[in-house]
Amino acid sequence: MMSQSAIFVDASFLLAIGGHRAAGTTLRAAYTVNYEALVEGILKTAKESSGLENLRIYWYDAAKDAIFTDQHKRIGLIPGVKVRLGRISFNGEQKGVDLKLGLDLVGIARNRAASVAFLVSGDDDLAEAVEEAQDLGMKVVLIGVEKADHRLGVASVAEHLALRVDSIITLPEDLIKSAFVKAVTWDPEHASQTATIAHAPMAVIYPTPVIEEHVSGPKPGAPRVPTPALLNQRPRFQTPIQPAAPAPADYQLVYSSTQQTSGFAGGTGSESGTMDVAAEVGSSVAKNWHASTTQAELKDLLADRPLLPPEIDRVLLKDCAQRIGEWKTDLQDVRRALRIAFWDELDQLT
Repeated sequence: MMSQSAIFVDASFLLAIGGHRAAGTTLRAAYTVNYEALVEGILKTAKESSGLENLRIYWYDAAKDAIFTDQHKRIGLIPGVKVRLGRISFNGEQKGVDLKLGLDLVGIARNRAASVAFLVSGDDDLAEAVEEAQDLGMKVVLIGVEKADHRLGVASVAEHLALRVDSIITLPEDLIKSAFVKAVTWDPEHASQTATIAHAPMAVIYPTPVIEEHVSGPKPGAPRVPTPALLNQRPRFQTPIQPAAPAPADYQLVYSSTQQTSGFAGGTGSESGTMDVAAEVGSSVAKNWHASTTQAELKDLLADRPLLPPEIDRVLLKDCAQRIGEWKTDLQDVRRALRIAFWDELDQLT
């Protein structure tokens, strides 16, 4: 077996954690990524752990009809990186990503092309592929993002997967902070925002006009009503992105051996604690989405109410999972609370 490593990156997993750290949400419009620095940091972490040269980084993501976007082309042009794309289904779910990653992991092990695999993922669906690669003589190391208050010490990693890898290491916190930057709307009249942009390497942020918003109403504090002239334009909202508040320190995730549910212990009780977090997350996602959308997109969203687009629904679940420590949030009550909070906050904003 070749004495070199191979790195397998589940982009959805990594970007969700990094984006949540930077902007308080997994909504991709809310943050920008310095992919070159991120790739370099992952390579350095793997090299320090194994001492081996790297064969290549396999980068797994999804796109409509599995066609490269400009972002995927940029990543694919980084030396030593191979982008592998699954599809995005009609309801916004990724298809084929885990399968491609698992097959590649086992294929590299079977061809004896690398002796160590570094896996950047948290999905328990990969556990069987990890064991197959190990049976073929490959060592599999999980690269996670540190989360000190989690029982595994890393964020959003399924225990089923963590128990099957050979070891777990973490990416430096400084790398996450530097590679992920909260997106801002550029306003030339505010120097502080210009300074933020200057410290966002490789983050492409296009200037958008700041349009004065005329309001009507006989009393102070009355609802703000945009004029028809404003509605006919497509400005980006100027509402600042608000990161989600950190989870209370006295809450700990509890697992039941008889129920396939999870919640918080402490405070006023597990159920109420989980619902409170869901309400906070729904409100935060609404603020972030509102800050990065257009009038036309808002109009389309309101026309379909109470239904939410799959991409927003997916962000709600991922953000909530980041808060309660679960990779998936499958409780129907939690899903309902997320959607209600999203609409309530959007009503306040509009």
